[in-house]
Amino acid sequence: MEHGLVARDTIMASQSANVSAEPRTQLGSRANKRLRDSGKLPGVIYGHKQAVLPITLPKKEVVGHLERGKHLFALSVSGQSENVLVKDVQYDHLGMEVIHVDFARVDLNERVEVTVPLELKGTPKGEADGGVLQQIISELQIECLVTEIPDAIRYNVSEMALDSVLHIKDLQLPPGVKVLQDPELIVATVREILDVAPTEVVEAETAEPEVIGKKKEETEEAAAAGAAPAAEEEKK
Repeated sequence: MEHGLVARDTIMASQSANVSAEPRTQLGSRANKRLRDSGKLPGVIYGHKQAVLPITLPKKEVVGHLERGKHLFALSVSGQSENVLVKDVQYDHLGMEVIHVDFARVDLNERVEVTVPLELKGTPKGEADGGVLQQIISELQIECLVTEIPDAIRYNVSEMALDSVLHIKDLQLPPGVKVLQDPELIVATVREILDVAPTEVVEAETAEPEVIGKKKEETEEAAAAGAAPAAEEEKK
């Protein structure tokens, strides 16, 4: 990273998404399909040495929270509140539709490991000199308090000049947030992309293609020419 490069990270702490859920008594793929067809979403809660609890969730509401980067949920199930962390989101075979969510019980005072998006904002000043911004890492693996999970980490690249290199160690994180990846990993660069001249194609001289029919005729003529003197010799 260029010496003196000043940038700012913006980070928003995650607040619990409050959702009402219901215990799920009918299990299996057919029952889950019926749930999804009716606008519901199957899920499970597990962890903290308690029994696994299958639940039914309001699909549109939960998917909306997931799309906004929510990790921490406060689920109300049968009048009891469960603080849970999203551990796995399953999609259909096209990777388009959420079909199941796994939640793990958490204590609000514990530290957790999660993956959050890394968003680069602004236009590097190096673009005026022919540079192109290339983002290499788009997600960060972090450890933090479960109540301080960011929806995203944002970095302002407007001060990145031509040939600047941004490393993980250059990101300014709030107190209590630790990146688990190698700090030397490159996040982004601003480099000039040189045009590569197309390879010149040299047309090689090619021999006249062989004409099979013509060759056959020439062979027959040569054979006939050789046979003529022999015939004259026999007459003598």
